[in-house]
Amino acid sequence: MDLDLIRKQTTQAMEELIQELDYPAGSIFLLGCSSSEICGQRIGKAPDNEVGEVVVDVVSGMVAAKGLSLAVQCCEHINRAIVIEKEVALNRNYEIVNVVPADHAGGACAIAAYGKMKEPAVIEFVHAIAGIDIGDTFIGMHINHVVVPIRLSVKEIGFAHVTAAKSRPKLIGGERAVHL
Repeated sequence: MDLDLIRKQTTQAMEELIQELDYPAGSIFLLGCSSSEICGQRIGKAPDNEVGEVVVDVVSGMVAAKGLSLAVQCCEHINRAIVIEKEVALNRNYEIVNVVPADHAGGACAIAAYGKMKEPAVIEFVHAIAGIDIGDTFIGMHINHVVVPIRLSVKEIGFAHVTAAKSRPKLIGGERAVHL
């Protein structure tokens, strides 16, 4: 796999996505990624730790520069748990669980994030304000309601399909309700 191309495609996708985000500092941004899909294989069948490192390096740097907190979704073999900084988990009263992402049980990006974070923790659920999904990992379960798709010009990173989303507050009430 061409790691320079992956870095370039990930950077372009994130630049477009970050421009669409206007949330307070510390808000949680979610990365879901299948390195297998990026490499042209079926999700979960050929994890590539180098690819995971490249994607996490790009995403984490850009998320931090925007003042957001990174969360990385693990694979289905550990129930799509989330790698996040322990401080963020504790400040938000997220329950920390006892699992460490590993090959074939977490995914290459989750492994990279766990290794890169200052003090990583794993939680089962997160309430992210936005995210990027590389390889159809289905991050929607961890994005706040209401999810709004963001159309990026980057449709693939490597061979993996790319989608992005942000959230907005729910519009509640009936016809007499007033919304911002």
